[in-house]
Amino acid sequence: MTTQTAIQKEIPAVVPIETADVVIAGGGMVGASLAAALSSLPLQIALVEAFPAEVTQESGYDDRAIALSYGSRQILQGMGLWDEVTKAANAIDSIHVSDRGHFGATRLNAKQQKVPALGYLIEARTYAEVVGNFLSKTSVQVIQPAQVDVVEPSGKASAVSISNDSGTRRIQTKLLVACDGANSVVRKMLGVSATTHDYQQVAIIANVTTEVPHQNRAFERFTEQGPIALLPMSDNRCSLVWTLSADNYQVVLDLRDDEFLRALGDAFGYRLGRFTRVGQRSSYPLKLTTSTELTANRLVIVGNAAHSLHPVAGQGLNLALRDIADLAGQVAAAVAAGEDLGSAQFLASYAAMRQKDTDRTVQYTDSLVKLFSNDSFLLGHARAAGLTLVDRLLPLRSLLAQQSMGLASRQSRLARGLPLLKRQS
Repeated sequence: MTTQTAIQKEIPAVVPIETADVVIAGGGMVGASLAAALSSLPLQIALVEAFPAEVTQESGYDDRAIALSYGSRQILQGMGLWDEVTKAANAIDSIHVSDRGHFGATRLNAKQQKVPALGYLIEARTYAEVVGNFLSKTSVQVIQPAQVDVVEPSGKASAVSISNDSGTRRIQTKLLVACDGANSVVRKMLGVSATTHDYQQVAIIANVTTEVPHQNRAFERFTEQGPIALLPMSDNRCSLVWTLSADNYQVVLDLRDDEFLRALGDAFGYRLGRFTRVGQRSSYPLKLTTSTELTANRLVIVGNAAHSLHPVAGQGLNLALRDIADLAGQVAAAVAAGEDLGSAQFLASYAAMRQKDTDRTVQYTDSLVKLFSNDSFLLGHARAAGLTLVDRLLPLRSLLAQQSMGLASRQSRLARGLPLLKRQS
């Protein structure tokens, strides 16, 4: 493992060295959420984001949504964010899972699981606003727009060089956290590789409206090309994620709106009646990218930088929030004990803490894709029988629900909805 960055830039000797206990590289949803989780601790935290802050715009039909599991609700509750998030979130009361062309389905509902909702949909823009407003009331230093150019780790700290239009800054930190996405530059700088599997699938993303009100129901419909997910949003919109093969998606993406709606109806079925409206469509290729390590020299790798998943079952951001909950809990414990953030022992403990949940979730989503994205006659009937079995056997249904809700792994304080710091009596 290398100790020098793969990107070398000459750093002027006159640049003063600042200090921070934690530097977070990447200020998107994951990085900003981590900063919010750590903000209650007596630490100096710097959050570095490459893109400028977005100007707040009026909400519209095409606003993109993110799915939060019930487990993520608990984490956000512990962080002190949920009261604001819930004002704009749409509950998922039930989930219907089926396989096109075969009988059999699995149905999950919140009442069976004794939770207020299985999950929630919130517009990504609104979530970013909630977290941004929260951070503006903390001591977190947000450096934006700016990028990490060089990382120079040593025994007791790492020197992180950050540049923007105003020049270069050097920050010495005990712990650097990479939250800069699946193609993480920081991960590569520290010599950590990643493996990538191309599913040869593309997801078409759009908001749609149906003839029949969704009534807070979510649907996962497996087809021979990949899953179709419909997730309930406000104003009777549904967030659509339609997975198609890489050699076929462009034809569907280019259809006129009326043709697209008919094709979607043919593929999904008519549980919600006809599809009556579709908004702006976009697409992105689907790949599984996993970091070979979750830590390196004074580095922790979190979110998509550690594991970028297929969108089936909506696990990506929720797994990242569990990364955040565990990391924040470990940082809090280290601070309370006066231990070194970023020490070899700290890093090994975090990696061991997160490995099981990460492996389980990666295997869960990857297995769903491989099992359901084919047109094998015999396998199709086996899948149908399996869905029926899960639907009828309470232990199997509960196990699926626990995984879907993000409750199958160990529960940190944040994951139990508790604040990071115990209140003094």
